[in-house]
Amino acid sequence: MQEHTSKPFPPAHDKDESPIERRTLRDYYIILRERMWIALPLALIVALGLGYWKARQPKMYQAVATMQFEKPETLVTTQGVVDPAVRNETELRTNLEKLNSQRLRTRVVESFTPDEIRTLQRPYLKNLKPGQAVPSASDCLGAVNIDAARNSLLISVVVRHPDPTAAALVANQFVSQFFSYLADYYGGRSETGVEFLRAQADRLGKDAADAEQKLMAYKKEHNLVSLDNSTNIIGTRLTTVNAALTTARLNRINLETSYAQVTTYQKEKRDLTEISYIAEHSTVPTLKSQLSGLLQTQSVYAERYLERHPKMIDLSNQIAVVQDQLDKAIELAVADLATRLAEARQSETNLQAEYADAEKDSLKLGDLGVAYKTLENQANVAKGNYVQILNRLNETTTSRNIEKIPLHPLDPAVVPSVPYEPDLSHILRTCLGVGLLVFFAVAIGLSFIDDRIKSAWDVESFIGANLLGIIPDLTSAKDDEKYNLMLSGQQMPGVEAFLSVYSSVKIHSKLDFPKSILVTSTIPGEGKTLISCNLAGSFARHGKRTLLIDCDLRRPMLHRHFKQTNNTGLITWFEAGANLEQDLTTNPSLGIIKISDNLSLLCSGGRSKSPTELLESPLFGQLLERCKKQYDLVIIDSPPLGAVTDSLLIAERTDEVIYVCRFNRAYRKHIRLYMKALRNGKNEVLGVVLNGLSPRRVEYYTNYRYYLSYKKYYGSQG
Repeated sequence: MQEHTSKPFPPAHDKDESPIERRTLRDYYIILRERMWIALPLALIVALGLGYWKARQPKMYQAVATMQFEKPETLVTTQGVVDPAVRNETELRTNLEKLNSQRLRTRVVESFTPDEIRTLQRPYLKNLKPGQAVPSASDCLGAVNIDAARNSLLISVVVRHPDPTAAALVANQFVSQFFSYLADYYGGRSETGVEFLRAQADRLGKDAADAEQKLMAYKKEHNLVSLDNSTNIIGTRLTTVNAALTTARLNRINLETSYAQVTTYQKEKRDLTEISYIAEHSTVPTLKSQLSGLLQTQSVYAERYLERHPKMIDLSNQIAVVQDQLDKAIELAVADLATRLAEARQSETNLQAEYADAEKDSLKLGDLGVAYKTLENQANVAKGNYVQILNRLNETTTSRNIEKIPLHPLDPAVVPSVPYEPDLSHILRTCLGVGLLVFFAVAIGLSFIDDRIKSAWDVESFIGANLLGIIPDLTSAKDDEKYNLMLSGQQMPGVEAFLSVYSSVKIHSKLDFPKSILVTSTIPGEGKTLISCNLAGSFARHGKRTLLIDCDLRRPMLHRHFKQTNNTGLITWFEAGANLEQDLTTNPSLGIIKISDNLSLLCSGGRSKSPTELLESPLFGQLLERCKKQYDLVIIDSPPLGAVTDSLLIAERTDEVIYVCRFNRAYRKHIRLYMKALRNGKNEVLGVVLNGLSPRRVEYYTNYRYYLSYKKYYGSQG
């Protein structure tokens, strides 16, 4: 056996250091494409859920009012020199703090009218729980943000509120109250005219208050809401009582008529059930109908039976009972009629008394109306005088102070037509961004979590081995064809891939013929038998005398793929004494089968649950050495390393190793571990064959672009 040295691999793997994966944009594109159907639904679920949650948020409206500070001249007042100008950032910030102060906020709240307060509270009342107090005007201002525009003297008052009208109202009220505050602050208050008007306003205000107080006292004394309202109340009362009295009178007359009719029938001893009131009362109709039925039955029985017949006697008793019940029901109806008549008379009497009282109240209200009108006129005159002098005072103060105020309203707030939140366009952008983020995070995150072999980088950088070739997925091909691709001589899918593996094996091999090559994998089902058969066929096709040995003694499969029996082989040879003196090709216990001109097959010769006795025997190594003397190449198909340790025993007696990995099947860390074990055994690991990729994945998952041109070239010749 020729001496050889193992091929060194990257130092990072010698030290068991984890290599750093450097991926290109093309690699990330492959990752996204491979995991699209996992990442895309998750991204859609997250994006749609976020969008639904944001769209369900309460609507918020935004109104903006702006003000502008100017630089008026310095003013001299009776109180001293006043310079209201805003000359620097500090002074502007001072005014902003005043705008944001609790004092101005309180001033704004106190300036709202009752109707405006109801407007502020309107959206909050919808979600008010039973028994919960109505929020105050201060709590219903919404979100108020006051700030200055950069590098300018412009101030904007931004209000966000669930009600659009309330948002505009609060913004404009802040501007108005701040303007009023500045007018009071900078105004000269010692002027004679202003003081006179103020004194007059105080006096007239007191007079108006006294007149209003007298009017209220008169209302309270005589229990009056107002003259008009009291008149309406009395009028409504008279109308209602009169209507009720008329109804009661008609009811009493009807009852008296019915009662008189009953009295007449009683005197004449007539049947009271002929009166409609009696006939329809309570159980009378039912009893009368029942009595009539019994009488009819009696007339029928009288024709059949004698008077003393039991049925006649029983029927007579029933008639007597029903008649007695009917008489009592009639008596009850007469008594009920008398009771209702008495109640009707009493009700009529009460309504007559109520109507008389209402007439007296109406006459009394007419007498009170004269004094009430006098007091009301006095209060209206006093209030009118007070309002007139107050307006005059405001006009005078404003006209004297308006030029002193360094603030001018710029744009008032308008009622917004569309809500500020939820903003559909912003929600769409946010959901799109979040969806893309989740999509990329899931896809790329799974790629880092998934440790299975997938690409050329996994083979060459992580495992530290040569990529000998990539075999496309041949599951669609028949078993008779795919294990004999290289022997059939036909141009079929996968032939060029095996030829590229054949070329890579020759390039990376440092040993001359004859030699032995072990083909193994990590787990079952990765295609090592497929690779062994077609690799042996490739060398045989190129004139090398090749022997294919089935060393998977626990689960041999090669004989099936070549349609041969498994009666002779390694196990039968070993059990027969392991004769090495005889020509191997004619040894009946080995039973080497010639498959083609340059390809022979050595089967397992059965199954063995414990093949280590054979594999550890020196005779097995001697057999391989004898095989190499008669053949140029010995290819050994072995069990997977992850299942049993047989392959490591075989690897000690072979020259080179080819490792087979199926796409997306075995884990990189396991492959790297077994590759390290093979290298520690001083084996020459030629490289890895990546198996089972679809044509599209072959194109995407390899970095070897020559594969495309290689396929096109041979495809055009085929």
